[in-house]
Formats: sequence, structure tokens, C-alpha cells
Amino acid sequence: MLSVISNSVLVILKLVTGTLTGSISILSEAAHSSMDLIASIIAFFAVRISARRPDAEHPFGHGKVEDISALAEALLIVIAAIWIVVEAIQKFIAPHLLETIGWGIAVMLLSMVANIVVSRLLFTVGKRTDSPALIADAWHLRTDVWTSAGVLAGLAIIWVGARLWPDINLTWIDPTAAILVAMLIMRAAFNLAVTATKDLIDTSPPAHELYWLSSYLKSWYPTVRSIHRIRTRKSGPVRFIDLHIVVDPTMTVSDSHAITEKMTEAIREKLSGADLTVHIEPCDGICKKSCVSGCMLPAEERYNIQNAAADQTKKGSQPV
Repeated sequence: MLSVISNSVLVILKLVTGTLTGSISILSEAAHSSMDLIASIIAFFAVRISARRPDAEHPFGHGKVEDISALAEALLIVIAAIWIVVEAIQKFIAPHLLETIGWGIAVMLLSMVANIVVSRLLFTVGKRTDSPALIADAWHLRTDVWTSAGVLAGLAIIWVGARLWPDINLTWIDPTAAILVAMLIMRAAFNLAVTATKDLIDTSPPAHELYWLSSYLKSWYPTVRSIHRIRTRKSGPVRFIDLHIVVDPTMTVSDSHAITEKMTEAIREKLSGADLTVHIEPCDGICKKSCVSGCMLPAEERYNIQNAAADQTKKGSQPV
């Protein structure tokens, strides 16, 4: 909501100032902030929908709504960038002098400060809750900081140049700054789209998360003898983790259940929003390829267990 309010104010200020000064870079910033406003509204509803509990039609929850929201925000940034480039080219073709540049500089400075404050807050909350929608909105505002700085620098050069070198035409700096703005926000849009798409197609989480998960699970040896078929995916702020663990075949159901409870608690503490499904299997000497790939037993001990299982099978097959 804070993002929606701040973007609404900045859009109005930039539109008014851009119209008064005739600056295409300020009007480009107004277009960018308009997209930020739409993105903030999308993020606002996406976070609310994502927070709904799973239901009969959506047993895995509504987290993907946040990923769709992040992808939509990336597309909005692309639209704003294209509009900026088109307007800048027109200003190159038909340049005109800028007026009341001081107001433009003041508005750009205000925009930078406001977006720095709001984007930091969004990043903090977004990272704490692992919310793709909030993080995407934060990146939206962070790109506004960069672009406002570029526009501010361009206007300042024109303002200073008009006083020091009045005979030199520096109006070309304004559309040039606008095009540089467009390039910056296109790059941000690409990064946002890549991140959102990865979650939508259930790509594995970052390498450092998988490394921690693997290291933690291996710390359960020798209580757990093998860990395999680890599968993870992300839906909004929720991580779904599915894995198989192999334990002593004489272990009780109660003891094996206690292991899964402790695993779930530890993983959720490290990876917020984790939804863990653990399949328990007995270490009965029938070693499948998947089990062997994650086996933590020494080769000799695994060999002995396999032999014991084979002997038991032979005894059971002999006629009475």
C-alpha cells in the first residue's frame, strides 16, 4: 500500500513537471512511475491472494499468483522502456528548448529519495517473507532510483551549460538520458522475467540452498543411511521439498516419524515457508540405483547388508 501511495504522488508530480518543462526524460520517468503504480497495485492483490490457505481446487496453495505478478511487472517495464525510446527518438528529430529546469531537478531529487526509502522497505519485507511479488515491486522502484539519477544528471548538465555556454545547444542530452534510462530498465525487466519464469516452470532453487539442504540431511548419518530422490520447487514464498530417506528396517514407525518431524522443523527454520514430504524406506539390502546414489554407508557395510539379504532370500526359497 505504501508503494501504491508513493507511486501515485510521483506520477502526478512528474507529469505536471514534465509538461511544464517540456522534458522528455521527465515525461519518460512519469511513464515509468505509471508502470510502477500499476505494478504496485498488481503486487498488492497478488500478495493478498497468495496468502490464502490451500483449498480443494488449489491443494498446493496460491503461491504461483506471486510469480505471475512478478512476470507481469517485468512486461510492464518493457512497455515503459519501449515508450521512452519512441518519445526520445521523436525529440531527436524535433528538438526544443527546455523551460523551468530547476523544477525538474527538484522533482527528480524527491523521486530518488522517496523510491530509495520505499524500495528498501519492500526489499526488507520481501526477503523476510520470501515474496516474489514484493521483491519484484522493490526492483521496480530501485530501477526508478537509477533512472531518476540519470535524468537528474542530464537536466543538471543542461542547466549548468545554459549558464556557462549559452551559445551551445545541449538539448540533445535530454533524449539521450531518456534512452539510457530505457536501457537500464530493460535490463531490470529481463532479470525479473527470468526469475519469475524459473519459479513458474518449477526450476530447482539456487545452488547454495541445495548445498545447505544436502549437507543438513547428510548430518543425520548413521541414523539415516541413504538420502535420494530430492526434488524441490518453489511456488511464491513456499518451497515444496520431496525426498526419500532409508533407515534401519527394525526402526519403529513412531521413531521414523519423529525423524521426519525434526527434519521438517530444522528445514523450515532455515528455509522459510518450506513444505516437506519425507518418504521412509527400510534398509533391507535390496539396493536400487536411486538408493545407492545417495547411500552414506561404507562400501563394506553395504556389501554385508546385501549379502545378508541375499542369504535370507535363499533360506526362504528352500523347500521344507
